[in-house]
Amino acid sequence: MQTAMTTYHRPIPLIGPERPDGALQLAGGPLLFDRIEVLSRTAPPRITPADHAPADVLARLTAPRAPIAGLDMARVNIMGILNVTPDSFTDGGQHDAPGAALTHAQAMLGQGADLIDVGGESTRPGAVEVRADDEIARTAPVIAALRAAGLTLPISIDTRKTAVARAAITAGANLVNDVSGFTFDDTLASFCATENLPVCVMHAQGEPQTMQANPRYGDVLLDVYDVLHTRIAALESAGIPRARIIADPGIGFGKTQGHNLALLARLSLFHGLGCPILLGASRKKFIATLGQAPDIGARVHGSVAVALAGAAQGVQVLRVHDVFATRSALTLWQATTKGIFDDA
Repeated sequence: MQTAMTTYHRPIPLIGPERPDGALQLAGGPLLFDRIEVLSRTAPPRITPADHAPADVLARLTAPRAPIAGLDMARVNIMGILNVTPDSFTDGGQHDAPGAALTHAQAMLGQGADLIDVGGESTRPGAVEVRADDEIARTAPVIAALRAAGLTLPISIDTRKTAVARAAITAGANLVNDVSGFTFDDTLASFCATENLPVCVMHAQGEPQTMQANPRYGDVLLDVYDVLHTRIAALESAGIPRARIIADPGIGFGKTQGHNLALLARLSLFHGLGCPILLGASRKKFIATLGQAPDIGARVHGSVAVALAGAAQGVQVLRVHDVFATRSALTLWQATTKGIFDDA
C-alpha cells in the first residue's frame, strides 16, 4: 500500500472564451487552466498560478490522453448504460432479453452514445453477489447479438469477475469496467493485461450489499484520490499501462450525499492521475434527494445537470442512462462556451 500524498494539485478549468497568457491545456482537451488549487490534509486550500506547480505535476495535468478502445479522449464521450439485470435500481428487467437489449442499444447509438456499457450484476446499494454463470448467461448473448447486428462502437463489460470478462470479450466486448477497482477478483487485472484490454478502475468503499452502511472518510476527496492512485499503480505493475486506464471516483459507491458533492465540487483533481476520468452519477439517490425527484424517470434533469458540471471540469467519459438528453444538453452547453469544443 502506498502512503498518502501530502500535497495535491487541482487544476481550475476555464470554460469560457477567455485565453489568458500562459494558460495550459488540460489533459490535451479543449479546456485550459491558468491556476491550481493546492490541497492538503493539514492546511487550508490555496490558489497559485499554474506555472508554480512542480514540473512533474504539470506534465501529468497537461499530457494528452491516449485514445481508449478507439475513443478520442480529447473530447467528452457518452457511455450508454445497458443493464441486462432483473434488479438494477433504475431499469431492472427492461432490457434483460437479447432482443430488448439490442433495441435499446441501437436507440442509444442513434441518440449519440459513443460506447455501450453492458452489466449483468446489479451493484446498487444492498445488492447481493450474482453467480458468475448467471452473469455470463445475462451478458455474453447480448454482446454477441449486438455484434451480430453490426454494432461497431466499443462495448464495455461491467463486471468484477474474470470468467464474466473472458466470456464478454469472446462475445465482442473490448473494455473491462470493474466497480471494485480490480480488488474483488485477483486474476482480473492479469487477464486484462494478457489480452491488452483497456480498463476502467472505480473507487468503492465496501461491497454493494453493505457499502452505504455509514461510510466514513478522513477527507473523502483526498482519500479517494489516494486509493485510485494506488490501484492504478497496481494495474501498471500487473502489466496494464496507464494509457489504457480510465479512472472513476465512484459516485454513490460507499459515499453519502455530502461525500458525493465534495467529490463533484473538485472533480478536476483526478486529472492528476494521468488518466481519463469517468463520471457515473446518472439517476443516483442524491440526485433524487436534491432534485426532489423520487421517481426514476424524473431524475433525468438532475442527471444532466451533474453531467454538465462534470464536463466543465474536463471529464472525458459520462456514464448515463439518458443518452439523448445528455447529448442534447452537452451540445448546447458546448455551443454556449463560444465554440472552444471541437465537437460543438
